[in-house]
Amino acid sequence: MYRNSNFFLTGIACGLFVAGCGGRGGSSGGESVKASHFIKHMPLSYAHGFSIDYYDGYREVSVVNAMAGHADTLHFLLVDSGITAPADRPGIPVITTPVRQFAVQSSVHVALADFAGVADRITGLGNFQYINSPIIRERIKEGKVKEIGIDSRINSELLISMHPGVLIAMTNPDAAFGQYKTLIDAGIPVMPDGEWLETTPLGRAEWVKLIGALVDKEDFVARKYDSVVRAYQRLAAIGSAAKEKPTVIVNMPFKGTWYVPAGGNYQTQLLHDAGATYPWTNSHGTNSLALTFEAMAPVALKADYWLNLGYVDSKNDVLAKDNRYSTFHAFQTDALYNYNKRVNDIGSNDYWESGIVNPHLILADLIRILHPGLLPQDTLYYYKQLK
Repeated sequence: MYRNSNFFLTGIACGLFVAGCGGRGGSSGGESVKASHFIKHMPLSYAHGFSIDYYDGYREVSVVNAMAGHADTLHFLLVDSGITAPADRPGIPVITTPVRQFAVQSSVHVALADFAGVADRITGLGNFQYINSPIIRERIKEGKVKEIGIDSRINSELLISMHPGVLIAMTNPDAAFGQYKTLIDAGIPVMPDGEWLETTPLGRAEWVKLIGALVDKEDFVARKYDSVVRAYQRLAAIGSAAKEKPTVIVNMPFKGTWYVPAGGNYQTQLLHDAGATYPWTNSHGTNSLALTFEAMAPVALKADYWLNLGYVDSKNDVLAKDNRYSTFHAFQTDALYNYNKRVNDIGSNDYWESGIVNPHLILADLIRILHPGLLPQDTLYYYKQLK
């Protein structure tokens, strides 16, 4: 499902606890020993919202849960099919791996599963409205994917009848995790997704490794992810070294407030790596800054580019929102670029789906917009110019 985190990130604590990757040591007193069963571990390089510890015959996943306005850490044991769960870890939900059937709530989860090559294992989806994946759309037509609902509207009865191996849930800070109690009591593990709390694009993309662990495809996923990292780093070296650093503003007001990414937000990192001057780079926090139009105007009047304008498709659409936008320098020079090039026939924007696993393609778009000619090809993938 489309989810613009700018609208609800404010107020989440920045210093979230992250479980370490070192894990527990073994002992002769019955404790499980560090993994010999798994040939390769899957170290995390950028993500801070989850960790995976490896033991003999099972793995422990620790995930930051940012629901109900605070953050805690939930733990899950991934136990191979046919292997008995460790007796010395009572009370921790057990997920049998490899997971054969998923239920997910967001299009982001679809993109992560697609990246791992297991989108065809999704049998439940929060909302059909915001999906681009051809695999999932075809499975919806065939009746192989059920609409399960989101947050308080989740259809627990349907999910229990489906009994997926795991439900990957959106972490809405305005909702309580207790809404999943019925599912948990029925034996369905509910794993929260906190990718939107990551501070870098590569950190968000690295959540695909969690899917890799759930389906026992760690090596495959790690190799694909590493190729994304290499592509992103090559582009970031080009963008950040650009001589000119054009000033950029982003987004549009929502209900009278202009939300822009704070200095620690992953979108700010993208702009930095693209070689932009972003006026709020040095602001504190990882979420959004809530500004008035009057506070934005002095910067917006002079900014070289205006990006990420949301639900508009032309300059006329922009003026229909507020005719004062015509005074912005970027408006007058046609330097308006929106991330809606890949919107499908049902209005779903692929930027919010596959964009999570393609930060290198987003970065390439931004470099081509801000520094024409710096990359050898000028075709945009997610973005288009508004005219």
